[in-house]
Amino acid sequence: MKARRVVNLLVFLVPSTLIYTLFVMYPSISGLYYSLTDWDGLSPHYKIIGLDNFKEIFQDPLFYKVLKNSFLFAVFVVLIKNALALFFAIMLDKKMKMTGFFRSVYFIPAILSSIVVAYTWVTIFNPVFGSWQIFFQALGLDTIAKLDLLGNTSTSLPSVIFVSIWQNMGYAMVIYLAGLQTIPSDLYESAQIDGAGRWKQFVHITFPLIAPALTINMILSTINSLKEFDLVYILTGGGPFDSSQVIGTAIYKVAFEMNRFGYGIAMSLILFILIAVISLGQLRYLKKREVDY
Repeated sequence: MKARRVVNLLVFLVPSTLIYTLFVMYPSISGLYYSLTDWDGLSPHYKIIGLDNFKEIFQDPLFYKVLKNSFLFAVFVVLIKNALALFFAIMLDKKMKMTGFFRSVYFIPAILSSIVVAYTWVTIFNPVFGSWQIFFQALGLDTIAKLDLLGNTSTSLPSVIFVSIWQNMGYAMVIYLAGLQTIPSDLYESAQIDGAGRWKQFVHITFPLIAPALTINMILSTINSLKEFDLVYILTGGGPFDSSQVIGTAIYKVAFEMNRFGYGIAMSLILFILIAVISLGQLRYLKKREVDY
């Protein structure tokens, strides 16, 4: 029986372990090696250049601009998305008519492909025939209607931030909603008897008890925002003049358009370290807030 159990475990473990090793571990380890080379991604011939790629990255002013854009993108997406998601989760946690319908409506963008979402908003933001232009023109606001949101250096990044929030808010909302539904109703009843209003109930009951959901959402939002690529690439391509360029699109352009894979992998490793440090810091801080009444 024991031998049979071991065989069954191996049948399930070996295939998944091999796949993980082949598609995750091997690329990660080989990436460390190639980041120390001038490999172009195609040629079998390359030379080891040590830490030159990393030195060039930290001496490049564009890298710091891209880093700033990535952090701005992440901060605004994480804070605004989670605030809106929590607000709508609280609203939809109540027993009202069509609650299920609105839950579905808010969640739909989260299950759509980022490519579909991006091309949809490219059409909406079109300054000639987009819905944005038609709506504001109908209001008589021609100046706003003719504004090229994706082609303007001051509005390109905020526009991408808006689209990212719109797409991903529903996913965060569902996690908050699940957390809200685990809170015992008798806690609210006791608080009402003690004279606590809605705001005090939120501060002293709701917010502390959804801390696990907040931890999950904050960490996932941060990771996904810092490694954002597809939305930015399709909406603006990182332009104009790198005003919306983030680390993800910068890595793609360096590796696939400039054929500098070694340099691109070095940037990827820096991004990985940044995400790991920030996420672990968030986890350590947010875990302290979790309570159990």
